[in-house]
Amino acid sequence: MVTCLVVGALGATFAFSQWDQADRIATVASALAAVAALGVAVWAALPGNSRGHRAGNTGSATARGPGSRANSGVTGSSTIAGPAVADRTGDARASNGGSANSGVNLNP
Repeated sequence: MVTCLVVGALGATFAFSQWDQADRIATVASALAAVAALGVAVWAALPGNSRGHRAGNTGSATARGPGSRANSGVTGSSTIAGPAVADRTGDARASNGGSANSGVNLNP
């Protein structure tokens, strides 16, 4: 929403400005956008900015048959950033060769 408003405001400014003035405005806007993008990239790369994976208040899950999987918790790679937490998860049941998880299951 904010981006649309900024684009609209810049478009209106360019439409009613002279070429040399619009050129200066575009240069400043581009420089500000580049600095903002760099700031967001640095912030995202800092340790501790990941909230990890969380599952809570989930329903039940059932797996039936070979290779099937039921998950009402958290499952994924052990390389995820941040903590993996399962809280008040529902039942997970498996039968006939399936597997079930209602907690945290991280694979290497």
